[in-house]
Amino acid sequence: MFDKDQYLKEIKESHDYLLEKGFKNIDIAIILGSGLNEIAEDFEQLIVANYSDIPNFAKTTVEGHKGRMILCKYNRLNVLFMQGRFHYYEGYPMYRIVFPIRVLSLLGVRNLIVTNAAGGINPNFNVGDIMIITDHIALFIPENPLRGPNLDDFGTRFPNMQKAYDYQWIMRVKSKLTDIRNIKEGVYCMVPGPNYETPAEVKMLRIIGADAVGMSTVPEVIVAKHCNIKVIGFSIITNIYRDFVESSVTHKEVLENTKKSLDIMKKIIQASVEVVYG
Repeated sequence: MFDKDQYLKEIKESHDYLLEKGFKNIDIAIILGSGLNEIAEDFEQLIVANYSDIPNFAKTTVEGHKGRMILCKYNRLNVLFMQGRFHYYEGYPMYRIVFPIRVLSLLGVRNLIVTNAAGGINPNFNVGDIMIITDHIALFIPENPLRGPNLDDFGTRFPNMQKAYDYQWIMRVKSKLTDIRNIKEGVYCMVPGPNYETPAEVKMLRIIGADAVGMSTVPEVIVAKHCNIKVIGFSIITNIYRDFVESSVTHKEVLENTKKSLDIMKKIIQASVEVVYG
């Protein structure tokens, strides 16, 4: 059962640990999805903390998620990378999945980039495309991460999700990426997983307006919005549902296709940081 007072205590304990380690004055935080760990390693690393060492953090159990928090220097900015996230299908309750977002908020983070690997539903998408997330569908998540007593110190009981993904940030990033042809925009839908979708499910998702589907990100964005953190999000399209029939996608294939888009994603992340503080 969710214990609000205990949860707040745990958030503070994690915050205090990271602050003592030197995680402070953070300009922007970035959550790296499946297969994107290498992006953080191209930046000047200042401090590293394993999730297993941070009090009250869950453990990552999915291949492609290293489970580390890294404070890096990019030009004059302090950029925090999370190499991996937690998923509902791993068995964690929603409040544990979004726990890092609460900690980031307490550390003073006000800008967040979320990334993931996703299956393409839009018939105009191809493997390797990068989709700027303009909106999401949260109707299929099994539990809203804000369910239960409201954490008043973080945000209001009923946060508005009309602009979950910051429009001005998106427009500025697009203006810097005119030379990249495989940039798309669309709606991301989260499903609980861990199984991939049936053809009928894919057809339904397309009918209701989804362009890509995955098993993460949405709870983090909801809680970031609750904490008044600006968000921009990107999905690497790693597999395609063509004519609502999927050709035997595997997690290994997802990771391999993610690697093919690493260089482009690095440019996109750099542009996303630069337009906020450039």
